[in-house]
Amino acid sequence: MRAAAYQAFYRMPSPLRRAVVILVAPKYLVGAVAVIRDADSGDMLLLRQPSKAGWSLPAGLLKRHEDPAVGAARELFEETGVRISPDELTPGVPNAIIHPVGVVDTVFFGTIPAAQATLHIDGGEIVDIGWFPIDDLPRLTSNTIKLLSRYDLAPASTPDSAATPETAAEPEAESAPTAEPSPATDPTAAGAAGAVGGSESGGEARATGERS
Repeated sequence: MRAAAYQAFYRMPSPLRRAVVILVAPKYLVGAVAVIRDADSGDMLLLRQPSKAGWSLPAGLLKRHEDPAVGAARELFEETGVRISPDELTPGVPNAIIHPVGVVDTVFFGTIPAAQATLHIDGGEIVDIGWFPIDDLPRLTSNTIKLLSRYDLAPASTPDSAATPETAAEPEAESAPTAEPSPATDPTAAGAAGAVGGSESGGEARATGERS
């Protein structure tokens, strides 16, 4: 019966197949996280939002059809005022992080001379921004700690994290109406999403969106 169902599925016109997949496949919000270090000292750029008890990384949801590196650079600029070309961002290895709540974060790393970076605090979405040594990080959100630990960047002893777990993308979903869910659009994509989720839970699939 399963073979017959697959045969019937692949005989459908492509637009109809896509509609079926969108209807039945798991849906994920896709975000981008920027892990930015000072080119001279190695300090990390962190920000603090009024809705969170700890510091986190620049991050947010991707716009529809937006390249993840472009989204990471855009969110970095919008939230901190720091400009960096998407071409200068390096995908994390692994690059995609699957969160249990249905959020996928794509993580990118970059460096910039902190002395030449002009930080912008809007006082609304972001209330503080700063550069911090890796071995002396401030209190981080729980999701930021989890994300950084994947890349061995979380110190052995970190200040207490926020009591309530959070995902990088959730606050963006509330504050950025242009952000849209990014469902799988074909059987291959749906399968890939499942594969990434499986390897992530095993420690090898990596994304903030943080908002970590």
